Amino acid sequence: MTPRRRGTKALALLFCVGLLAAACGSDKKSTTSSSSSASETTTTVAVPTGGTLVIGAEQEPDCADWMGSCGGSSWGYWMMQVGTMPRAFDALAENGVYNYVPSNLLTGEPTLETTPKQKVTYTISDKAVWNDGQPVTSEDFKYTWEQVTTGSDIYDTTGYKDIESVDATNPKVAVVTYKTVYADWKALFGSGYGIFPSHLLKGKDRDALMKDGYTFSAGPWKIEKWVKGATITLVPNPSYWGDKPKLDKVIFKFQADTAAEFQAFKAGEVSVIYPQPQLDAVDQIKAGIPGTNKDISIETGNFESLWLNNGQAPFDDVNVRKAFAFSVDRSALVKALFGGLGVTKELNVINAPIMAKFTDQEAFAGYSKDLTKADGLLTGAGWAKGADGIWAKAGKKLGFTIKSTTGNKRRQLTEEVLQQQLKESGWAVTIENHKAGDLFGDILPKGDFQVGLYAQVLTSLAPGVCSLFCSDGIPTAANKFSGQNWTRTNVAGLDPLLKTVDSELDETKRIAAGKSADKLMAENVVSLPVDPLPNIMLWSNKVVGPLAPNGVLGPFWNLNQWGVTA
Repeated sequence: MTPRRRGTKALALLFCVGLLAAACGSDKKSTTSSSSSASETTTTVAVPTGGTLVIGAEQEPDCADWMGSCGGSSWGYWMMQVGTMPRAFDALAENGVYNYVPSNLLTGEPTLETTPKQKVTYTISDKAVWNDGQPVTSEDFKYTWEQVTTGSDIYDTTGYKDIESVDATNPKVAVVTYKTVYADWKALFGSGYGIFPSHLLKGKDRDALMKDGYTFSAGPWKIEKWVKGATITLVPNPSYWGDKPKLDKVIFKFQADTAAEFQAFKAGEVSVIYPQPQLDAVDQIKAGIPGTNKDISIETGNFESLWLNNGQAPFDDVNVRKAFAFSVDRSALVKALFGGLGVTKELNVINAPIMAKFTDQEAFAGYSKDLTKADGLLTGAGWAKGADGIWAKAGKKLGFTIKSTTGNKRRQLTEEVLQQQLKESGWAVTIENHKAGDLFGDILPKGDFQVGLYAQVLTSLAPGVCSLFCSDGIPTAANKFSGQNWTRTNVAGLDPLLKTVDSELDETKRIAAGKSADKLMAENVVSLPVDPLPNIMLWSNKVVGPLAPNGVLGPFWNLNQWGVTA
């Protein structure tokens, strides 16, 4: 799994989201046909009604309570949340640039007031109803806010904790007043969590009612059933007031891994896949798969890093972290992993590519493999190489254990390459992988790691990474390990910059603070970015409609517009 970022939320799913570089080497998004007979792209074919579509899904979510810590799966988000939970805004792209657009839940753009306090007024459409016929109301906004800020085991409270009140006096008007300014207010009541039905959940155990799936919906789809270990089935929501689905049913079929997913796709058992960029997948895409179309992009909402535990030896020493950065050949690593997809340059900022406007894209560019610099830093910090070629200090060898998820061949290869690179540099590296639920639900939050290899998946257009790196987000026993600063980062001067990105309404100041924060994080090597994890989507020519992943809402964001030909 790859941790998903709600605004700055990490999703437990070691995966990808967004829009990727063409297999032919282009840096732009590519949607092409690999068919030997089809003369039209799927976007030019009339979309019929009816039929069942089977989609391959690489991971099964732990639960469907999107607020809970168990609800951090990006696949759960893509398969169930996006199509069933209403939201105030959609993140849509035009000419490659993403912006927030009011969803059909609202009558239009909310009213923003900035004095004497920040206040946002949402007017809810009279057409907006839940699938039981009850209207979506301001009480649903209020309930959602109260649950995020007062509930237990909440994945992320970013932004919601800055709200002072939600006035629900008028059922069709939600007035949200903030205690402090929050710049990314459009991310709230949005794709991160959605909006929850107060008339069904208030006063009840939300997590118990939702964790195994739920029957309510105010989106184009509703969950028909979740067969654990096998499938999730969606059917149209007849009460939806927008574009109703053309398909009769969509079945997400869980696949054990990317290889199994590709086999099922080529055998016709599934008609759409969104595979991880594993090496065997890259080879098959390069070779071409008859009767298919593909969409590949590096303009993604995903980014992959080597996450360093700043609170545990040896990475509690900034000089060791710098030496680590000068001991890793990130460029060679990226080319080996993704060169076949046209991705050859390492990522040099700890943020998603679609957030480039707010970030210093070259913040970490000064760190390339340079053993002279690495040796100087370690020698200066009191380390010395032993007869075995491994650095040591006070009788303890320089090394660490890297942890990721089991069953991911690309990550396993990444770890093995790193192990070899660092052995040459005088480090001892041990590989220890775990089930995704254990890694993201227990090991990382509790700080039981030295280096983690995983990706972050954006679920909103919020550029800030305060939830990942601000010191007040460090998980502790006192806060029941609920913070997302798993790396235990605590750098002097960083918190104010990251909080400015979250709170400053002046975009110029936000951008300046974001770039300064990136430089400071690079100077302290709080972690080491690796790659903009590419997006790959493949579909049979029998599937028609506007298929193209959304960098925030995922690959199935407009599933209601898809169809299948006979």
